Amino acid sequence: MSPDKLDTYRSKRRAAKTPEPVPPAPGPTSARRASGAKRAPRARKKPPDGPIFVIQEHHARALHWDFRLERDGVLVSWAVPKGLPLDPKHNHLAVRTEDHPMEYSDFEGEIPAGEYGGGTVILWDRGHYECEKWTEREVMVVLHGKRIQGRYVLFSTAGRSGATSKGGRPGRDNWMIHRMDPAPESWEPLPELVRPMLCKAGELPTDDEGWAYEFKWDGVRAMLYVEGGRVRIVSRNDHDVTVAYPELRGLGEALGARQAILDGEIVALDDQGRPSFGVLQQRIHVNEAARARRLAERTPVTYLAFDVLHLDGHPTIDLSYDERRKLLTSLALDGPHWNTPRSFTGVAGADILAAAVERGLEGVVAKRRSATYVPGRRSESTVKVKNFRTQEVVVGGWTPGQGRRGGGIGALLLGIPGDDGLGYVGKVGTGFSDQVLDDLAARLGRLERDKPPFIGTLPRAQVAGAHWVRPTLVGEIRFTEWTGDGRLRHPTWRGLRLDKKPAQVVRES
Repeated sequence: MSPDKLDTYRSKRRAAKTPEPVPPAPGPTSARRASGAKRAPRARKKPPDGPIFVIQEHHARALHWDFRLERDGVLVSWAVPKGLPLDPKHNHLAVRTEDHPMEYSDFEGEIPAGEYGGGTVILWDRGHYECEKWTEREVMVVLHGKRIQGRYVLFSTAGRSGATSKGGRPGRDNWMIHRMDPAPESWEPLPELVRPMLCKAGELPTDDEGWAYEFKWDGVRAMLYVEGGRVRIVSRNDHDVTVAYPELRGLGEALGARQAILDGEIVALDDQGRPSFGVLQQRIHVNEAARARRLAERTPVTYLAFDVLHLDGHPTIDLSYDERRKLLTSLALDGPHWNTPRSFTGVAGADILAAAVERGLEGVVAKRRSATYVPGRRSESTVKVKNFRTQEVVVGGWTPGQGRRGGGIGALLLGIPGDDGLGYVGKVGTGFSDQVLDDLAARLGRLERDKPPFIGTLPRAQVAGAHWVRPTLVGEIRFTEWTGDGRLRHPTWRGLRLDKKPAQVVRES
């Protein structure tokens, strides 16, 4: 007796344990009846406009989309990790899986953990298709669905040996799926890189009605690129830092098939539940996946999304702040490690700044509600107003410490780039933990040089016994004010800014 097309499907499922349809095997007695489970509903009649296709979003161990085509009484199936492509320039992997029963075309629900394919199944799209070609190595179809329309071809990537099955059915190997039609009208692929718009330091606007206010978060800026349920995280200096924040991958799964570029801040909380750049320090230097996973359990981060620059094939940077904010809110980003912080409109900026002071936050950012997004540039339409003063600085050397710091780093010598070179602005000797000092010693030890990198005459008392380094490391300090000779008064070290380059450092007013 020839094997039934659904033998493999049945062998992977226990009818009494899963809500999935499990039709009885051919014959007078079936395993399903023996289990005491109810008979599966009969398959629907074939619609008059052709065989059906179905796409199901499957939140299993790894998010994917199941693409199924009706053929000879079953649903021939592929698992597509990133979903069907809309851009003909990019093919997607499609893994051939077992044939499914026709009843599966209506299935939605929760497959219990521990069962094959455990997780949530959502009916994402369905419709009918025209078959242009069907062989054991190539399937060409035209899809007519509610969400997906177009001409697609699936093709096997394996050699002929072992890639075929009886009856001309597709072999069980890796395939690719390619869109043959042009991309949908007005649809644009996700850009590889969009640089963040930068703030200007200043005072609160006098026209509250024309501005929105957001709290300023004590973290690091990051752009999140989300496509096919996957997340790519890019720092302000264009570095891919995805590996450092494994807990943010779930945001991609939460968005499912949606495509987006988000602008926001990665923060870590202190013991009082406030964002702390110092706490975040241990997370932003990590490039090993195993270590990042351990740190994520001990010191988790949260992504605060405050803008959206591309959504579902459409760039949004030319929209106003109010329009972009409406789109961002519609995404309902509210998860264990991500959310959208509130934006305040129709209120006095002074009240929001006072609330930031009360909560111990860094300050507020005022954003002009009618303004578009200007990538990679400082904009007059985005103004940061701080409760306390901070300054990015370039490390140009260090002086030895005394007492328990004897022989090690006692203070860092700091500069700010200008038209003529690196200008000296003072030294900082407080705000260091032992762990931070060890990390700085290792980094600066690799950057030693014989001469100071600063221009002009340096104060002898401050640089006595100095060790000079190549000025490549950027840090951030907190201070009270600028002195008359352009030095920092009462600076305290806050941490390295590995997300920034020396050329990006400017003096704050």
